[in-house]
Amino acid sequence: MAMNVKYYQGIRAAVSRVKGRGEKAIVLDIGTGTGLLSMMAVTAGADFCYAIEVFTPMAIAAVKIVEKNGFSGKIKVINKHSTEVTVGPDGDMQCHANILITELFDTELIGEGALPSYEHAHKYLVQEGCEAVPHRARVYAQLVESKRMWSWNKLFPIHVQAEDDEKIIVFPSEIENCPGVPSVYDIQLNQVPRSDFTILSDVVTMFSVDFSKQVNSSSTYYTANLEPIKSGMAQVILSWWDVDMDPSGMIKCTMAPYWVQPTSNDVQWRDHWMQCVYFLPNEEPVLQGENVYLTAYRDEYSVWYKLQKARNEEDKKDAYVGSPLCSCQAHLLWNRPRFGELNDQNRTNQYIQALMTVLEKDSICLCISDGSLLPLLAHYLGAEQVFTVENSAVSHCLMKKIFKANHVGDKIKIIEKRPELLTASDLEDKKVSVLIGEPFFTTSLLPWHNLYFLYARTAVAAHLSDGVTVLPQSASLYMMVVEFKDFWRIRSPCGTCEGFDVHIMDDMIKNSLNFRESKEAEPHPLWEYPCKSLSDPQEVMKFDFRLTVPQQTLSTDGSVNLLRTGKSHGAVLWMEYHLTADISVSTGLVQISDEKGNCKWNPHCKQAVYFFSSALEPETPTDLPSAITYAINFNPKTGEIAMSFKSLS
Repeated sequence: MAMNVKYYQGIRAAVSRVKGRGEKAIVLDIGTGTGLLSMMAVTAGADFCYAIEVFTPMAIAAVKIVEKNGFSGKIKVINKHSTEVTVGPDGDMQCHANILITELFDTELIGEGALPSYEHAHKYLVQEGCEAVPHRARVYAQLVESKRMWSWNKLFPIHVQAEDDEKIIVFPSEIENCPGVPSVYDIQLNQVPRSDFTILSDVVTMFSVDFSKQVNSSSTYYTANLEPIKSGMAQVILSWWDVDMDPSGMIKCTMAPYWVQPTSNDVQWRDHWMQCVYFLPNEEPVLQGENVYLTAYRDEYSVWYKLQKARNEEDKKDAYVGSPLCSCQAHLLWNRPRFGELNDQNRTNQYIQALMTVLEKDSICLCISDGSLLPLLAHYLGAEQVFTVENSAVSHCLMKKIFKANHVGDKIKIIEKRPELLTASDLEDKKVSVLIGEPFFTTSLLPWHNLYFLYARTAVAAHLSDGVTVLPQSASLYMMVVEFKDFWRIRSPCGTCEGFDVHIMDDMIKNSLNFRESKEAEPHPLWEYPCKSLSDPQEVMKFDFRLTVPQQTLSTDGSVNLLRTGKSHGAVLWMEYHLTADISVSTGLVQISDEKGNCKWNPHCKQAVYFFSSALEPETPTDLPSAITYAINFNPKTGEIAMSFKSLS
């Protein structure tokens, strides 16, 4: 709640500055949410608050919360976008405000439209010289080299160690030279170890915004002079922001990552504000002590970066550069974690090992996965013929380019069809002897959505030979009970917040969760959210790809024993694919790294998190449950998995 405390301090200071001038304190609170900041303002002595909230269910909850806390006479909730709000005797606001409060920021600071909202408010809704909380924001940048981060944006050559020789999979130069997609990659940089990147520059302030003055949201750019503190390859810009809640800068709140904040206990956990990773359009060497110029460009909603060596005369113009656009299609088709997965040589090696054990000289291979390199691997490892199914024109076109760059364009046949529409002539009237998949499908959100492979396998059954080998041969659904370090906060009830009763908000969230037949699992990248295991990982369901889709619902129930004391915040579920009898790849738990139960997760995949309702949390430490029982159902008609959990004391 540290951020709320800082807001409260900033609001109290702003109200007292206005009162000190002998004026009435009239507050405009844009994006009020629960009405919390407005209630703080009235408590601090504000005379009246206009609380704007565009999201109707939220605005209704805010009205109730404000009423319940006894502030109805001094807070007017307005259910509109702030740019629609009017001022005047018949308007939404009787008069212009002299204190402007907002919480419109995202990881990039400006991604939620803070700039246009401030611009409009200063023009139409607040007095000149008004107070603003926060008062100003600064955006910081730091230049780094990082093979790991760069692997989220570019494809590296892949080594294929075949029986007698080594082949290298390369990628077309247009992928190499493509600047990628303009969107920021926002992650919890605090979970990236220092060994994963090399710092090439000190932290620089790229730009700042003073919220108490007129804000201009039109596109612009800012240039900073960087002196590399180390030589290396400039690849990535790491960025974050901080805010001063007051003009003197005494009340600060920062998003800086751990290596920038020497007092580590001040690193606050904030899920909705992470830090930014920006990829430079291409990597370039920098030399220690040889200055370079870093330019941040921005439009109303986003930021992108460019690095320049010298400022010679013709560069003086430093014209505005539009945001980068992906021209190679790979960045449109694959998200950053998928790039990381394709670049994971250890993962690739497991598929190579597995393929070597199942492929024969006369193998006829069919691959079913989106934008997969398995067809190339199968070809290099000696399959006689390789067919692959792509579901879209974009992926078809991209894979064709990649196969061509490796001179196997004529050896691998791409079929742009859904598996159920496959005909014998597509496969040149051959029967498939080896069916392969990662499996990976771009539309999958939850781990078990890649079981689409089982449906595809069922759809192509007529084209498979009698003794067909399927790789992976099966998949297992695993489950483990965990305690999160901080992540549970995103589902934790607010109850009272800074002394205000916001239970109504909790009920609203609860109802939205209970609204669907109980709750559902949600996808989250757990490498970013530390947790410890309270139980052993347990295999709860198995799917055999050698068989077709089951007709009946698969049901399983059982219990897991809790081995460690801790709060059972929820269950994590993931899939493990058994490529062969003894080679498996996990999309979830990689290892439990110590006796405390700290977990290491597959960084390329999202795991499924099922948050237990707080009912499963014991009132007192002596009531710690000894086990959690579960019931899990797989519905073959929809491919969805439903689950429920109870604790046993």
